[in-house]
Amino acid sequence: MAISAKDVMELRKQTDCGMMECKKALTDANGDFAKAVELLRERGLATAAKKASRVAAEGMVYADYCPACKVGVVIEVNAETDFVAKNEKFVEFVKEAAKVIMQQNPADVEALMNCKMGEGTVDEALKQLILVIKENIKVRRFVRYEGPCAAYVHGGGTHAVLVNFETSDEVAAKPEFTAYGKDIAMQIAAANPTYLDEASVPAEVIDKEKEIMLVQMASDPKNANKPEAVKVKMIEGKLKKYYKENCLVDQEFVKDSDLSVAQYTAKVAKELGGDIKIVKFTRFQKGEGLEKRADDFAAEVASMVK
Repeated sequence: MAISAKDVMELRKQTDCGMMECKKALTDANGDFAKAVELLRERGLATAAKKASRVAAEGMVYADYCPACKVGVVIEVNAETDFVAKNEKFVEFVKEAAKVIMQQNPADVEALMNCKMGEGTVDEALKQLILVIKENIKVRRFVRYEGPCAAYVHGGGTHAVLVNFETSDEVAAKPEFTAYGKDIAMQIAAANPTYLDEASVPAEVIDKEKEIMLVQMASDPKNANKPEAVKVKMIEGKLKKYYKENCLVDQEFVKDSDLSVAQYTAKVAKELGGDIKIVKFTRFQKGEGLEKRADDFAAEVASMVK
């Protein structure tokens, strides 16, 4: 199978490996990207790709929380150009859509389109916005949580995080809890955990990690001939590192490296005289998994001149 330079460049972007290593991995994997990444990891050339994807579509992500109704929402709305995210009417539509989700609790994006917004529906408001801005605009996804939440928006809408907690009304009402919630949301935005805790990691994911670790050991002359009991201990150590990197509560707290997120949570709970549990979270990155429209700007200008 012929491997294109574009495919090699894409794999290099996702894994930070050398061009020749990427080409060889793609060749060995018959062009299968996921298999190529796995081969590079087995060869010790790439680390686990957490949500590796091309992030290029425009628009914005947004998160909001209503303390009075105890409902939080995170939403992504996409457009064709980055100028749209700075348009007041576009931003107003995104924020209003978040409020609609809070209040009317639609099951999905299709249901959201039929929800009431102003004098019409969300779908009608969206179509009117498209007429004004003259770009294709789509509500891509949203998540809605009930209960105490923290919402955080970074970079004017490049990243948005919504975290759901379990705690008493008394604790949730304190400004210190609000500050704590923002810390956790910012942690998620910065460190990009894949899972909440060890129990959240699917068994098949752990099995695949162990399989890759065993292949790496077999390929390493220093470890290949070690007793199985030693290899098991080494794998346990590697898994602890995996949890620390990928599970939110096990991660090193970004504001205090002496604490894990779980320890920071316990510390704040004790100070506030109650219990705090992180239940779940959602992190949206603008355009995650979408491919940007490839415009030829020079050709566009040339066509305008003609």
